[in-house]
Amino acid sequence: MDDEGSVGAWSTAPAWGELRYSIELARLLADPRMRSPQRREDAVPVLLIPGFMAGDASLGVMRAWLRRRGHRVAMSGILANVDCAGRSLARLEGRLEDFAAECGRRVALVGQSRGGTFARVLAVRHPELVCAAAMLGSPVLDGLAVSPSVLRTVRLIARLGDLGVPGVFSTDCRDGDCCTDFREDLIAPLAGGVDAVAVYSRSDGIVDWRTCVDPYAENVEIDCSHCGMSVHPAVYRVLEQTLDCVGEDLLAA
Repeated sequence: MDDEGSVGAWSTAPAWGELRYSIELARLLADPRMRSPQRREDAVPVLLIPGFMAGDASLGVMRAWLRRRGHRVAMSGILANVDCAGRSLARLEGRLEDFAAECGRRVALVGQSRGGTFARVLAVRHPELVCAAAMLGSPVLDGLAVSPSVLRTVRLIARLGDLGVPGVFSTDCRDGDCCTDFREDLIAPLAGGVDAVAVYSRSDGIVDWRTCVDPYAENVEIDCSHCGMSVHPAVYRVLEQTLDCVGEDLLAA
């Protein structure tokens, strides 16, 4: 995999900052506003997409919170987010189409890390189905702008894909035809009718925060670990504001 350019161009915060996850989760669970959020009868449906190497279970806390708020929630169906982006998005497009048809309205997408890049591409491709996209610590400018330890894991997984292990990306995904559309759509402008927000943290120990700044989205900085993006109270407040604004706009329309 030809990724040396990415290694030289990007850098992350110290990895020990990721140890904050348990504290961030504890703060969320102790927050009465998060435990018992105001229920919205006009709540938009939400599709959740997990991050690299993670599955839907990693977003279980967020799913429960969204449901308490009145949102209809669908999961991605991903057990471990390590497949080729082209194949993953083909499945996600089908899930998005089915969920939007089931709900009878456009839906909001929330993705963490790699899942946020998928959410962005889905929003670019299907603005008629997506009303909002929230990207949490998502490297939209360069998917390899990660810490050395994570990059080693990426290389290992790619070698497994090269050996023919099913459901795993390969080195060809970096520059190959399978992911050409994904790479192009990842940096394409978002439609005006899609509210997009990108959350980033300068103390992210996994992804370089600079690659999470989306030129076509509202960018919001918080002080958070990368893994904690799914459980940090400040992230939930951003989602709360974004989803409420979308619901009110759709009612007004």
